Amino acid sequence: MTVSTTTNPAGGDTGRIRRFRVPFGAQIIIGLVVGVCLGLLAAQIGPTAGTDAVEAPNWLTTTLDTVGSSFITLLKLLVPPIIFLAVVSSIAKLRGVTNAASLAWRTLLWFAITSLIAVVIGIGLGLLFHPGTGENLVVSEAQAPSKTGGWFDFLQGLIPQNFLGLTVSVSEDGARVGFNVLQILVISIATGVAALRVGDAAAPFLKVVDSLLEIVQKALWWVIRLAPIGTAALLGYAVVAYGWTTLGSLGTFITALLIGIFAVGFIVYPVIVKLNGLSVRRYFSGVWPAVALAFASRSSLGTMPVTRAVAIENFGVPKAYASFAVPLGATTKMDGCAAIYPAIATIFVANFYGIPLEAYHYLLIITVSVLGSAATTGLTGATVITTLMLSTLGLPLEGLGLLLAVDPIVDMFRTALNVAGQALVPVIVAKRDGTLDLDVYNAPDAFSGNLAPSTSDHDVIEPTDDERAELHPTRN
Repeated sequence: MTVSTTTNPAGGDTGRIRRFRVPFGAQIIIGLVVGVCLGLLAAQIGPTAGTDAVEAPNWLTTTLDTVGSSFITLLKLLVPPIIFLAVVSSIAKLRGVTNAASLAWRTLLWFAITSLIAVVIGIGLGLLFHPGTGENLVVSEAQAPSKTGGWFDFLQGLIPQNFLGLTVSVSEDGARVGFNVLQILVISIATGVAALRVGDAAAPFLKVVDSLLEIVQKALWWVIRLAPIGTAALLGYAVVAYGWTTLGSLGTFITALLIGIFAVGFIVYPVIVKLNGLSVRRYFSGVWPAVALAFASRSSLGTMPVTRAVAIENFGVPKAYASFAVPLGATTKMDGCAAIYPAIATIFVANFYGIPLEAYHYLLIITVSVLGSAATTGLTGATVITTLMLSTLGLPLEGLGLLLAVDPIVDMFRTALNVAGQALVPVIVAKRDGTLDLDVYNAPDAFSGNLAPSTSDHDVIEPTDDERAELHPTRN
């Protein structure tokens, strides 16, 4: 924690004023604990009588839902401009890096390697636990999900429909305007590459981009500082809205899934870190703020700014590279949602309907998982990639409807693993490339109370001292 002191400028002793700053990671932990407590309290209060004798959420549940959804809305508001500006700026600043193309390909390669390991673990656990057999479920409960995915949908989604990547969906509740992150990424990469090819003529444009990036990033840090409050509200609402009793009817499926997530997060990732000569303890302590926020928000994209911040400030990844790799990972690197979960869910559906899977089916699961991760471009959930896998294997999509009751709960764990992997790959690639700032990576972590100043000379946008202190505060 930070302790600040002041003295009389004239030299007199006016006493010492102490200002304590709680580390950002500790704030998130407090938010998680408070959220669980508030959720349990809201569940204890119970619903209130609404109109026409219909039960309505109580005031605490409504408050948690409103505060949590408002926090996610603020993050979603800033995600499109931060992705566009950060990627364009980072690509433009890679002009002096001779191996920029190599960095990009190696990033994608490590995305594929870790996804391959995760999906193989998922298949192995599915074969070991046999989810979908003997569980307390009936066929009448199965129904096709509202969101489905297909290869042509994914390919068409790569082509931007407009410059801003905006999408409009119409439902019974009216029209809703959103954004397609994959299209924004395509637009920003194309713009950055074009700026590189134009050369000096693009200098005024890039100067404006850098200025806008600094402004948006400042606004983003204001929102991020609300993360402990948003975390408490989101987790509290999840506890009261979904509860833990819904896990009972899908116990085998949930057990296999959580074992897979923990195996990748606490065995595979640490082994990769250790094999590359890095501290496992520093990796876990450095990535914690992003993982905790991802767990509560269930959004890799909403957590992306924090993931980028920990990659740069806690791990020492060059800013130009992190500004490119992290947004790319938030779109395409999802070991929880696009590897472990769809593998186990597919085996669950096959077992539930008594459909035997052959060796080539498992090869298809691996292929779809490694190549189709980018199809999960939504803010939450793994429905799209799972329906893509089921349709590829010719399995009934209705079986996925059996898992929707527990999806909000398991999605917390899936998203936390997604973000842990999205922070890991840039670290590994930078380390193998020799550009990782080891002084920053090996500095005392945030919970020891020491500041780890960035000594990297890769200049995208330098966070202020206050922003750094949110991640690893100082002790004077």
